[in-house]
Amino acid sequence: MPRVWDVPVHDSTRVRDARVAAEHAAALAGLDEQRTSTAALVATELATNLLKHAGGGRVIVDVVAPPVLPADGQARPRVQVTTVDHGPGIADVPAALRDGFTTTGSLGAGLGTCARLADDFGLHSVPGRGTVVVARVGVPGPRVTGSGPAGRLRAGAVNVPFGGADYSGDAWAWVRDGDLVTLMLADGLGHGPEAARASDAAVEALRTAAHLPPAEAVRRLDRALSGTRGAAVAVAQVDTRAAVLRFTGVGNIGARLCEGGTWRHLVSRPGIVGTHRPTTLRQEEAPWADDRVLVLHSDGLPSRWSPTSDTCRTAADPAVTAAVTIRDASSPARPVRDDTAVAVLAPTPPDGP
Repeated sequence: MPRVWDVPVHDSTRVRDARVAAEHAAALAGLDEQRTSTAALVATELATNLLKHAGGGRVIVDVVAPPVLPADGQARPRVQVTTVDHGPGIADVPAALRDGFTTTGSLGAGLGTCARLADDFGLHSVPGRGTVVVARVGVPGPRVTGSGPAGRLRAGAVNVPFGGADYSGDAWAWVRDGDLVTLMLADGLGHGPEAARASDAAVEALRTAAHLPPAEAVRRLDRALSGTRGAAVAVAQVDTRAAVLRFTGVGNIGARLCEGGTWRHLVSRPGIVGTHRPTTLRQEEAPWADDRVLVLHSDGLPSRWSPTSDTCRTAADPAVTAAVTIRDASSPARPVRDDTAVAVLAPTPPDGP
C-alpha cells in the first residue's frame, strides 16, 4: 500500500519530520542518494517557509506519477512535496521566486532553490487566502515530454489521509495507451489500512486496463476488488484522436468538467465496486478541447464545495489546482472530515508545463 505523510508544521521540530518523510518517500520511489538529498532539502525549505511566512501549515509527502506520461507509458514515480497554508499569501510571486528575495531578513533562497532543484514546481498564492506549493523530485534523466495529442495532457493530485493516518483510503492513478489517457480515483470503503488495500487494488488493476473504455475498465476493477471492502470508483478517459471524454462512476466520487468556464457534473451510479456494483454501467460522453479541466474528488470535500474560476485554469499544474481546492474547502478550524483526494486532468498550455 502506498504511504502518504501528512505533517502539520506549527513549530521548528516538525521541519525535521517533513525532511524525514521526504527521505522515506524517496526510498519508496527508488531515488538515488543525490536525488534523495534533493527531496529532503526541498521538504526542509518548504516547511521552513511555512513557519517563517505563514505561521504554520501542512506538508503532504507522497509518491506519485509524473504530470506528463511518456508514449510508452513507463512512467517513473516522483516524490511530491505539497505545502498548504491559510496564511497572508504572497503579494509578488515572481519576486518571491528570485534568489535573494526576503521579507524576514533570511538569505531568501528557499523558494528559488526549490524551483531550480525540483523536476516540477508550481505555486499559487492569493493575499489573504494563503499559499500552496507543489514540488516533485524524480530520478535523474532527461525531462519527460509528451508526444502526440495524448502527450499534451497533464494530471496531478493531492491525497490527504484522515486524522494524520499513515495510509489514505483514497488513491488515484492515470495510464496511457496510444491516443487514450485514463484517470481514475478510488475511495476505499471507510478509512485506514483496509480501505487503502481496496483503493490500491483498483490502482493495480487500472494498469492492465488502459486500452479499455471506462465502463469495461470498471468491470475489470470490480473483479480485482472482490475480497476487499470495495471502493467508490470514477474512471474518466480522454480519446485525444476523437476529442471525446468518456466517464463511468460508481459510488460517491465527485466529478466536475469545466467547459469554456462553465462547470457541469458528471453523474455516478450508486454502488460499491468490488461488492455491490450496479448491473448496468452508464458511460457518459462529452466533447474534449484545450479549454477543458476535469476534477475528480472523494467525499472528504464538504458537500457545499463548488469549483471557482481558479479551478478552471489550464495553465496551473494540476496538482496545484488540487491543492488549492483542498485548501479552500477547509480551514484550521474546519479540517477535512475523511480521507480527501482531488485529482485533476487538463491540457498542457501552448508554452509548455
